[in-house]
Amino acid sequence: MTTQTLRIAVREFEPFASAIRKQFDDFLASTGIEAELDARMMDLNTLHDTAISKGGLASGEWDIAFMATDWLAEAHDANLLEDLAPHMARAPIPDFPDGWSPSLMELQRFAGGFWGMPYHDGPECLIYRKDLLEAAGLPVPQTWEEFHAAARALHAPDEGRFGTVLALYPDGHNGFYDFCIHVWSRGGEVFDEKGRPSLTSPEAVAALDFLRSLAGDDNAMAPGARDLDSVKSGLLFAEGKVAMMANWFGFAAYADTAPDSRVRGNVDVAPLPVGPGGRSVSLNVFWVLAMGSGSTNKTLAWNFMRHCASAPMDLITAQEGAIGTRKSTWADSALNADIPYYHRLDWLHEHAREMPLTPKLAAISHIVDDLMTAAVSGDPPSADLLKEAQARVEAEL
Repeated sequence: MTTQTLRIAVREFEPFASAIRKQFDDFLASTGIEAELDARMMDLNTLHDTAISKGGLASGEWDIAFMATDWLAEAHDANLLEDLAPHMARAPIPDFPDGWSPSLMELQRFAGGFWGMPYHDGPECLIYRKDLLEAAGLPVPQTWEEFHAAARALHAPDEGRFGTVLALYPDGHNGFYDFCIHVWSRGGEVFDEKGRPSLTSPEAVAALDFLRSLAGDDNAMAPGARDLDSVKSGLLFAEGKVAMMANWFGFAAYADTAPDSRVRGNVDVAPLPVGPGGRSVSLNVFWVLAMGSGSTNKTLAWNFMRHCASAPMDLITAQEGAIGTRKSTWADSALNADIPYYHRLDWLHEHAREMPLTPKLAAISHIVDDLMTAAVSGDPPSADLLKEAQARVEAEL
């Protein structure tokens, strides 16, 4: 009898790799199924390319792929995804969907189907070294101007530490998300009521001006922003090389739990700062496990996805340094003893916004990436750069 191999395309992040391995081993032990795991780590661009652009989810190359919720509409539009609803009817998940926050159940539910099971959560928030703020007598920043000032005050390159960091690697991820958050936090909108990008508002100009000023401040910023993605930025924080940053909740938890972290016990989170005329806002983008429409192991794939969705396995996701998606994990007493702010995920979700459902979102994000590259590497007025980006977006749509 030939042993089945489950092929999973995994977002490159060590907690994902270790969690999937442990969850698969537990799956085999608890079910008696004979199978092998082929889990391959990939950065964002490579993952999107192999799973979506090259159609790996439809060709059978991948049974399961880690998918950011922003990618689901594009993947569905290309007929790459298996609808999970029929599998759920055949082999239901206990306490589904009540075991999850409603905010983790809607982004993958569209076009009459359900296209991914939540795997890793954690909206963006302010992550900071509470020991450094306390030693400097600084309050937790409430506005972006206070954030910039605090980053300058805590910047100490002679001690191997920078005030803050930006993740501007052009992977259609943090550069795009940071831009959106800065516009929203100033009371502006990035998309109109029909979900079409609107990049030329006064709030967008102010947001880009601020990000350019921050990126260009050698007295506040870690160098090499164009080479840093969200993961590398999070690792810098865990290494004690960054005092504070706007990043995903998961990197706070990682810095407080990773065995080699140099900042364990000194990490805290807070709502993101606000801009003039705005309010604190986070972003709800999360990772799901999605099944490929071309998988030849769909029963095995669903049974493993169902196993990962159980409360004990979701807790393993959290224990390995990623962020579980179940309410039971967020409220787990042992986790909150180690990470006292874990329960705040409920609050962050209540104040999080979502991107519009469009197959063009990845293309739009890369246009904004190009905008950010031009903004931090040259000196054309922000308004002109935004008009150019808007024209490119309209041509794309």
